[in-house]
Amino acid sequence: MAVKRSRAEKKISYDKKLCALLSDYSQILVVNSDNVGSNQLQNIRQGLRGDSVVLMGKNTMMKRSIRVLSQTTGNEAINNLIPLLVGNVGLIFTKGDLKEVREEVAKYKVGAPARVGLVAPVDVVVPPGNTGLDPSQTSFFQVLNIPTKINKGTVEIITPVELIKKGDKVGSSEAALLAKLGIRPFSYGLVAVSVYDNGSVFRPEVLDLTEDDLLGKFAAGVSMVTSMSLAVSYPTLAAAPHMFVNAYKNALSIAVVTEYSFPHAEQVKEFLKDPSKFAVALAPVAAAESAAVANDAAKVEEKEEVEEESDDDMVLNLFD
Repeated sequence: MAVKRSRAEKKISYDKKLCALLSDYSQILVVNSDNVGSNQLQNIRQGLRGDSVVLMGKNTMMKRSIRVLSQTTGNEAINNLIPLLVGNVGLIFTKGDLKEVREEVAKYKVGAPARVGLVAPVDVVVPPGNTGLDPSQTSFFQVLNIPTKINKGTVEIITPVELIKKGDKVGSSEAALLAKLGIRPFSYGLVAVSVYDNGSVFRPEVLDLTEDDLLGKFAAGVSMVTSMSLAVSYPTLAAAPHMFVNAYKNALSIAVVTEYSFPHAEQVKEFLKDPSKFAVALAPVAAAESAAVANDAAKVEEKEEVEEESDDDMVLNLFD
């Protein structure tokens, strides 16, 4: 027979468990648990068993335990969790990949009916088609301004209708109609709202960033630094190559219009004095490109001849 514990004993046990998890895990998903049932939560716990632990509780208890643990251990980073404990939330402690854990949790969403007073998390659209309801039920559709017609003794919706918009409260008429149509428009589960990783807190959308996204953002940042450095003439590692090239162009411009010269400007000045030398310098490059084009064309012709010969052989074999 299980021994019934007092409320104080339960609080002490919960505090020890939370403190132990905060000490052992450095990655935490803060999840919203609105409209999540106990059976659904149990299935999520079973699915995450191994590398992750789901802990629910009162926000006041969790905040107090975090403050006490921070003061005891001197770990002030965990205090960043306190502002996130707002509303009906829970904590998922994990040592695995945060993105994979979030995706695993999302698999356990279940469909739910539209109950009166609920705030719609998504738009609800009633599709056109036969409803299977008898003509006496047309009053529901008329109240909601849904165009219908009677087809073979049943009510048929003519066009798709946006019944409820995201963020609106579900009314009694909408709830009754959706129940009659057997439509369960909403789905609920644990939804990640924040991520805690070694003291840093960020939005869960960051987990969706790929290496290409990071490289693109890094390249955009380098480009902005380069532009700013060039605009204010402030040397940076990103702008240095452009500054050297611009300085070389300026020095070359001066050397071209004056008697001043330097080794890298001699060849340019020679080309300007005698443009035919420039044509001679480009001749080997043009010849190489022409040879490459001719070589490619010869390969294509040879391939076509081989294909034609194989086709001829096939035709002869058919009539041998």
